Amino acid sequence: MLRSVQLLILFLMSLPLFSQDFKADTRPQQSGKKSYVHLLHTDITRFDEAIDPEAWILVGNVSFRRDSMYMFCDSAHYYQKQNSFLAFGNVRMEQGDTLFLYSDNLDFNGITNIARVRNNVRLIDKDVVLETDSLDFDRNRNLGYFFEYGVLYDGTGTLKSYYGDYNLDTKKAVFIDDVTLENSTFLMLSDTLHYNTNNNVATIVGPTNIYTGGTEVYSEHGTYNTATRHATLVERPVLFNDNRNVTADSIFYDTNLGYSEVFGNIVFTDTINRNMLTGEYAFLDEIRDSAYVTGRAMAIDFSQRDSLFVHSDTIWAVSYNLESDSLYRLVRACHKVRAWGQNVQAVCDSLVFDSRDTCMTMYNDPILWNGDLQLLGEVVKVYMKDSSIDWVNILNQTLYVEKLDSTFYNQIKGKEMEFYFSEGELREMQVIGNVEIIFYPLDSDSTYIGMNTTTAGRTIAYMKDRKVEKVVVPKDSKGVFYPMGQRPESKRFLTNFAWFDYVRPLSKEDIFNWRGKGSGMELKVIKKDKIPLPTLDRFKE
Repeated sequence: MLRSVQLLILFLMSLPLFSQDFKADTRPQQSGKKSYVHLLHTDITRFDEAIDPEAWILVGNVSFRRDSMYMFCDSAHYYQKQNSFLAFGNVRMEQGDTLFLYSDNLDFNGITNIARVRNNVRLIDKDVVLETDSLDFDRNRNLGYFFEYGVLYDGTGTLKSYYGDYNLDTKKAVFIDDVTLENSTFLMLSDTLHYNTNNNVATIVGPTNIYTGGTEVYSEHGTYNTATRHATLVERPVLFNDNRNVTADSIFYDTNLGYSEVFGNIVFTDTINRNMLTGEYAFLDEIRDSAYVTGRAMAIDFSQRDSLFVHSDTIWAVSYNLESDSLYRLVRACHKVRAWGQNVQAVCDSLVFDSRDTCMTMYNDPILWNGDLQLLGEVVKVYMKDSSIDWVNILNQTLYVEKLDSTFYNQIKGKEMEFYFSEGELREMQVIGNVEIIFYPLDSDSTYIGMNTTTAGRTIAYMKDRKVEKVVVPKDSKGVFYPMGQRPESKRFLTNFAWFDYVRPLSKEDIFNWRGKGSGMELKVIKKDKIPLPTLDRFKE
């Protein structure tokens, strides 16, 4: 009896047998009422208990509608009571003129409003294309979520992962597990990435590496705009470029123009040259190989056994002639420079290092200390060789002071001084022009035997263990020797003598504590050299 009824229904519904059209229910859905799947067309309709006793077997140009969504396929099993259907072959779902979903198979549940789409799946939302083999599309939330690998294209990048979802309302994608985002200019690797196709912004929410040009970026939190190629990274991101890396609290990186602005607890390290820059703000230009650092700015050289720590208000490092054999680098520390190392300490107002002659020049009241030695003048030039001091040149109003104890000081002044080093130790000193000397010679048991005062056109002093061992002066020099008990008080110090130990840096932490000379103790500069400045047009942009 049941079989006869089914055949009768099939007969009635099959008139005519081909090209059946079903009038769509276009009445507006009332609030709270159930929305149904409507069969719009099929070429052939039949029942086959052997295939599925509850399904309408639809073959040829099959189409359905649910609300504003239209669905097409080659064939389908339609479950009217369950408000659902299975679709096979050339499956297509359309909504308006912006949303298209293609696949080989579709399982659509009209009650839950969820489409399970399988094999060769392609979701198109305007300019966004999502491809996968397994996609579940929740029409209630306009959300498609995939598994077993998916690829999203949006015109500016290609996003891939094993799992993820895409929201058609918010235009946001969440990709999880072995995520890659790339185009011709960059590659991102992550375990979790959020991506907005509206503004092309990728939000980093886990360990992520970005490769662009010769730079690698590591971050666990931040954003990257694939269209503008701007990265805003927080919570201690790291930039790697060849042998250099920089980390900070936050970094803004323009990968297109090749510069970054760096904020908070900055550590910039050169692993080849073994030096470091720290500070609170930095502008780094990888195209010009240049850096600008301020806010507790500090340069650290750890290429030698004795690391040197240098602080100033601002530190600039600019490279020139990058594309030629005449490449050189100019580094300038500006204002309130203080330096500390185990064997050497220094203060001045400004400092410039020029890689062309490996010379570090100190300007405006420069002072150097080495143990109990103090050197000063209008300008101090320190020439380096193999990362060690080769020789030092001091110009104008020069003063050499060697502290013997709290009372006695060996002192030498002149127009110019040259100091020569060997294996990091001071071996020889030459003083040129208007030389004046106060020297305390020792006898064999290291007892002072008197005070020797000398004036000469030039002199040479030989050093040992950072102390004057022998002084050689020309025959036409003039001098007076005073026994210790007869030395006049007025002759004990040269006219420009000063012991500036109170401004001397005491530790690497103390370089941040500026202490200037006492009032009236500044040098009266006779001829002020022009201080070479980096060209900083890029920094002003």
